[in-house]
Amino acid sequence: MNFRLAALAASMTVSLLALPASAADYVIDTKNAHASITFRIKHLGFSWLTGRFDKFSGNFTFDDKNPDASKVKVEIDTTSIDTNHAERDKHLRAADLLDTDKFPTATFESTSVKASGPDKAKITGNLTLHGVTKEITIDAERLGGGKDPWGGYRDGFTGTTELTLADFGINRDLGPASKTVELMLNVEGIRQ
Repeated sequence: MNFRLAALAASMTVSLLALPASAADYVIDTKNAHASITFRIKHLGFSWLTGRFDKFSGNFTFDDKNPDASKVKVEIDTTSIDTNHAERDKHLRAADLLDTDKFPTATFESTSVKASGPDKAKITGNLTLHGVTKEITIDAERLGGGKDPWGGYRDGFTGTTELTLADFGINRDLGPASKTVELMLNVEGIRQ
């Protein structure tokens, strides 16, 4: 009888150890351009000026059983700003705007993730931009996850947030319609 209990206990222990942990670490797939950070800001209130950051990197931890335990960390090369207009990009890098000579990097690190519906969450964290760190919230949505054709596993998310430029010490007067910029994030992560 004791032998059977011991065998059952050993079998259950092995089975539990074989279960995969539901929290997993991911690297954002920027190498194959499966992620993007884009933005838009109103131009004179008449149209949208759009652009992107071509170089960034990051990672995240995601637990589909407990999304609130997830974490995100991203680093952006602000010198890689690209609005498809070389002269404008040069001006955006200048001292009166992003001042990329002095602040070549922006970072975001989450401090909390709160599920707000099926596959939706509010990610709060600290954004450091232009040498200023402020708390922001990203409205995020999980697009899906699963095995990829190369034998790996991926998860994908999208998110949006709005930044007030003056909050980050960017005080250049771009007109009354251009006080804020919208950021759009599309992230595909490869499970490590």
